[in-house]
Amino acid sequence: MRQDEIWDADAARRYDTPGTGMFSPDVLGPTVDRLAALAGGGRALEFAIGTGRVAIPLHERGVPVTGIELSTAMIDQLRTKISDDELPVVTGDMATATAPGRFTVAYLVFNTIANLLTQREQVACFRNAARHLEPGGSFVIELWVPELRKLPPGVGATVFTTEPGYLGIDTYDVLDQRVVSHHFRFDPDGGRDARVYRTPHRYIWPSELDLMAQLAGFELESRHADWSGAPFTAESRSHVSVYRLPNAG
Repeated sequence: MRQDEIWDADAARRYDTPGTGMFSPDVLGPTVDRLAALAGGGRALEFAIGTGRVAIPLHERGVPVTGIELSTAMIDQLRTKISDDELPVVTGDMATATAPGRFTVAYLVFNTIANLLTQREQVACFRNAARHLEPGGSFVIELWVPELRKLPPGVGATVFTTEPGYLGIDTYDVLDQRVVSHHFRFDPDGGRDARVYRTPHRYIWPSELDLMAQLAGFELESRHADWSGAPFTAESRSHVSVYRLPNAG
C-alpha cells in the first residue's frame, strides 16, 4: 500500500489528539524549542508536515515554516487550522519534491523518514534536504531505535504500546529491514467496536543514518535521546539527531 493511500481522509481526521499523546505540551514544547533555536531567525522546512502538529506552533513562535507533504488529505486537515499564505505546503514526496527558497533548518519528526521503504529513497531524502539548506544549515531527524533485542529466536513481533483502547504491535522482516506497525483500537469498556490499520516502514540503525548523512554532505553534530537533550545510550528507544552542512568557504 502506498503512503498516500495509508494517510487518507479517515486517517487525517483521526490524527490530531489535541493536548494528549504526541500533541501534549510536554512533547511539543521541547520539540518546538529545539527547532526554533536551530532555525536561528531563519526559515524552517518540514518534510512530511502532516496536519501541522509541529509546524503550526513553530510558526506561532515567529519561525517562517514551509512544508512538504504527500497526502492531500493531511494537507486538507492542516488547512482547517491555518492558511496557505501563513504556512505554505508543497504537495509531493519528501525525497524529491522542491520547495521555493533556502532554509536554515529542515526537519523530520516522529519516525517519518522510515515511511520511505528503500535505502535509496532514504538517502535521496538526505540529499533533498541538503539541496534546500543554506551553507551551515542543519537537518534534524527524530527516529526510533529498532527493538530487535526484544525478539527471541523464532519470534517476529514486539508489542510497542499497550494502553486503554489501544494495542500497538510491530512485525519485523529482518532480512529486508522492514517493519509493519499494527495499530489496534477498540472499546476499552468491552464493547465490540474495533478497528485496525497498518503502516509499513523501513527501519534504520543510527550508524546507517549517519552514513546516509555523509553521502549527502552532512556531518553529525549531536544525538540525544529526546528533544530535551537527554543522553543517548544503549537503552534509548529513540533519538533526535542533528546533522549540519559545512559553512561556505
